[in-house]
Amino acid sequence: MKTKPSQAWEHVQLAAKLADLKEEHYRTVLTLSAMLELFIEKGILSREELESKAEALDAQLESLISASLRPMG
Repeated sequence: MKTKPSQAWEHVQLAAKLADLKEEHYRTVLTLSAMLELFIEKGILSREELESKAEALDAQLESLISASLRPMG
């Protein structure tokens, strides 16, 4: 089955949007990483504090996700 030209163009546009999102995500992660490294270098926080907070936030998120997947009742 052939794809209509308008559908093909929609696929191209969707791929372009995805590429833009990937670039934006990369830039955001790069900026956050640079900020965190500067905070550590300046002694504002330690790598251990950062890792501990990341673990705590991850556990909270996992708990929320788990709770939302359980049936109510």
